[in-house]
Amino acid sequence: MTATKRTALVTGASGLAGGYMLAHLLEQGGWDIVAVSRRKPSIPGDYKHIAADLLDPIDCRTKLGPLTKISHLFYFAITERPDPAETQSANANMFFNLVRTVEAASPVLEHIHLSQGTRWYGNHLGPYKTPTKEDDPRHMPPNFYYDQQDFLEEFQKGKRWTWSVGRPHAVCGFSTGGPMNLTLAIAVYANVCKELGLPLSFPGKPGAYTALYQCTDAALLAKAVEWMATDPKCTNQAFNITNSDLIRWQNLWPKFASFFGMELAQPRHINLARSMADKGPIWEKIVEKNGLQKFRFGEIAAWGYPDNVFASDYDIVSDTSKARRFGFHDLVDTEEMFLRMFADFRRERIIP
Repeated sequence: MTATKRTALVTGASGLAGGYMLAHLLEQGGWDIVAVSRRKPSIPGDYKHIAADLLDPIDCRTKLGPLTKISHLFYFAITERPDPAETQSANANMFFNLVRTVEAASPVLEHIHLSQGTRWYGNHLGPYKTPTKEDDPRHMPPNFYYDQQDFLEEFQKGKRWTWSVGRPHAVCGFSTGGPMNLTLAIAVYANVCKELGLPLSFPGKPGAYTALYQCTDAALLAKAVEWMATDPKCTNQAFNITNSDLIRWQNLWPKFASFFGMELAQPRHINLARSMADKGPIWEKIVEKNGLQKFRFGEIAAWGYPDNVFASDYDIVSDTSKARRFGFHDLVDTEEMFLRMFADFRRERIIP
């Protein structure tokens, strides 16, 4: 007898983490998949795409209400607004609207996975307790992760479906145009420096160069999320998910310089968002000279994210032992990950 196919709804499917989740489920097989995002993912495969405005409850119900066979909801959607209060409310309301819609429409719902991050622990506010554990006390709100989590736990009471939460940090992958893609931002920054005849210097604070840091390979995260959503041991649990090793940028930056064929210079803290704002013509020259794919400079990388990463002059460390205790044992070597992804971008003619 053939097992019944599960049906996954993946939100944020055109983003970095959501895109990797979509690709992972396609590769695994055994899933019918609905991808939800404003633009269609550039991922080939057999899935249905729906463009829905999760902030609009009517559009949400109109577009997603007919989906009566969703067994697993994977939530990777996120939005950033200029006003922090608007960012807070928008992210909370998108999640509320979606969960209410899917739960009402699909009587076969089994599990909701909510993707969060280490902002749960307040790493964006300054030095904090490390290594973090999933049951650490919350910081002073606001934090839309708290709003989402509190809603999820309260809404689930008395229901047959379960939930899980993943908390990765610095998700990295092969993707273009995403606002939070550290690997591509580093590669573009390095090639602009090289074109200008400059050595490669770490653009962050001196303390960030030497502090401990962690990253999460998006492929590892997708595998972990499927595990959380399908292993009964993970019912109603949160898990830190990172590559599980620790890095210091001072140890990786010489390897990056070697990969790009550059001299290494001392760290020099600059604001990338300002410094790279006028470098579009430089990038166009690099593209033409090397026959690269013609991505516009404003689309290929967003500089606010690496600015934040390289300004964290304190340790960013999550304890991932809970995931291992519960049965997830996969690891990734972060240095190897960066060099592999740089090579992928080069092979696909996105960087020279």
